[in-house]
Amino acid sequence: MKNIFGDGRYRSLIWAGLAVLLAAGCAGVEKREAASQLAVARTSIADAVSAGATDFAPVELKAAQDNFSAAEKAAAGNDHAAARRLAERAQIDAQLATAKTRAGKAKKAEGALQESNETLREELNRKVQ
Repeated sequence: MKNIFGDGRYRSLIWAGLAVLLAAGCAGVEKREAASQLAVARTSIADAVSAGATDFAPVELKAAQDNFSAAEKAAAGNDHAAARRLAERAQIDAQLATAKTRAGKAKKAEGALQESNETLREELNRKVQ
């Protein structure tokens, strides 16, 4: 049976070609993962802003925006691993900003309800007397 690679002269060439194809495939996957994570982070930041994080969690929101900007720069520089990592941080910071915003709004609503209850009690006491 004849060897399809000939007498071995082309074997190393074929392996080198396969290695290049594999590396190119991995780089493509890394780029897609970074792009996907950037999109998720962008959405998380937009959610935080629309929830009111500029008022309730400005520090966390700024951290998310800074990490997102750094992630975009890394992606533009073809450092897709760093871009994905920074985008993940941006997403986490944005989610924290959203959570703090919701907690702040809940606390504010609680205060308003307590004030309303106190007003009602005073009204009831006046009517009783």
